[in-house]
Amino acid sequence: MAQDVTRGMGVSSLNGRIGFLVSGALVAAAGMLVASGPTGQTLENEDGRGGSPGTSGPSASVVRASDQDGVSAVLPAARTSQEMLIHLSEVRRLHVTSLGRIVEDRVVPLDQQTGQQEGQQEGEGHPPGPGGGPGGGSLGPGCQQVSTHTDANFTGGSFRLQAGMGEGEAFAATYSVPAGQFPIKLDLAEVIFGTSGATVPTTTQWSFSVWSGNPQTGQLIDEVVADDVILPYVRLGVGTNGTLLQFSVDPNDPDQIIIPAPADGSNTFTISFKIVNHNNQTSNPCVVAPPSQSNAFMATDVSGLAQPANNWLLGLNCGPFGCPANGGWSRFSNLASFCRPTGDWVARATWSPVTCVDAGACCLPNGTCQILSSSDCQTQGGTYRGSGTECATANCPTPTGACCFSNGFCIVLTEANCVGSQGTWLGANTQCGANNTCPTGACCLPTGSCVSGVTQAQCQAQGGAFRGVGTNCSTPCPQPTGACCLSNGFCLVLTEADCQGIPGSTWGGALTTCADGNGNGQADICEPECRADFNADGQVDFFDYLDFSQAFATDDASADFNRDAQVDFFDYLDFSQAYAEGCD
Repeated sequence: MAQDVTRGMGVSSLNGRIGFLVSGALVAAAGMLVASGPTGQTLENEDGRGGSPGTSGPSASVVRASDQDGVSAVLPAARTSQEMLIHLSEVRRLHVTSLGRIVEDRVVPLDQQTGQQEGQQEGEGHPPGPGGGPGGGSLGPGCQQVSTHTDANFTGGSFRLQAGMGEGEAFAATYSVPAGQFPIKLDLAEVIFGTSGATVPTTTQWSFSVWSGNPQTGQLIDEVVADDVILPYVRLGVGTNGTLLQFSVDPNDPDQIIIPAPADGSNTFTISFKIVNHNNQTSNPCVVAPPSQSNAFMATDVSGLAQPANNWLLGLNCGPFGCPANGGWSRFSNLASFCRPTGDWVARATWSPVTCVDAGACCLPNGTCQILSSSDCQTQGGTYRGSGTECATANCPTPTGACCFSNGFCIVLTEANCVGSQGTWLGANTQCGANNTCPTGACCLPTGSCVSGVTQAQCQAQGGAFRGVGTNCSTPCPQPTGACCLSNGFCLVLTEADCQGIPGSTWGGALTTCADGNGNGQADICEPECRADFNADGQVDFFDYLDFSQAFATDDASADFNRDAQVDFFDYLDFSQAYAEGCD
């Protein structure tokens, strides 16, 4: 991960503060909440009315605890009483990567959505995990899988804000993974922050952690802390608002988050988000909850708690009456009912097995589509549409290129539009020259000839050398060299003009060589032609005579032995004479 992001392998000890837990049973009697136990401790509301701590509102009345010796302590109201129900028609997205790339935008509002995700509201079932088990992962595109415990709609809907959370408190969610898929790579972690009737804009510093196993006994793999430089704080405006905070590991980050199988054999991993600093925490959170109208809080769902053993709370150390007692990590299932949030955390994690090779639709620069890995797509200059995507739905854009008209004017068009405009399309991704001029020029071909009005790509495709945009063939191209056979059989590599300047020499043609393939000491191209060896098998024999006779009988052009452009009796005579003379 990026070195600038604050990281460490140590986590502050945080824990639940709202609610109270004393040894012995909790009993409601005579208008007071009584905790009977060895010390005879008694709990009552500060106004003396008693009652269940779960009945106080979000403004957080406090409770006073006293023991038989008259020693008392002021305690906060129950955590469940701090929950605030909100409804959001849309949730903004704040997507930050480990290297500091930021995407902040709005998601599709509920009234514009279609399909199964639309209108997921209170009372709907929770998602199954792998193999149908609760709280695990569902198959995402390609290698990726998504793990969550909530049925909440991450684009909007109803949520319960956990307004009892103070600075330094955190949530966690533990997910199961099939044993054979470890080690896994964490790709994305998400959580919703929200406000309810905020009277001021809020700014919240957050951190993210991930464990192999659970947060209480597992191995801490990584921790990042928002610094508002690389990783921005969560900012929400006045009123009731929500933000989907997405933290992803940048594909270009050399430090990917790799999670090994936990040592305890549980085949689980855990993600956690923490409130490092509130916008406005005015008092000791063990006594007074953070002001609900000037702070943002993380959310649980409204359909009930489905995974109490796999949702976690990291509470502040508020002593034996804290929630949990003396702080620390606690599963929801181990919290007293008045301390326990009423739903699952609205969070999810996207991950993929390290050994899985992802592939998906890749839109290439020429407008075609292929199924490639992300890296192969990037190598070919393509645009990767995502893991598991298909070309049928990739919607690759039609490529554009320079379109030249007869007057030399040029604009960038698709091929269809260029042809329809009676222009000449120069190919995908070609660009017009300065001032809308056609990017064409002269091209010197390997033969030494010159062609004009071609693009650089067209010239290079013919093995030529492009002379530049706007050039022409008025200047001769460099002439190629080739084998020059002298009268004595010696061979030199020269231009045609230089070869012809030597008396009795013969130029073999552009790009020919003086190679001696048969090793007889003479360049193959300069060896005397043995025309009587009609079938060119290296020897003059009866088969040459048969092959020539067959070509002559069928009037084949190869039987024009005297090269007078016609096959007749004189060719037969000339071949017969050459055959009789043989070759040296």
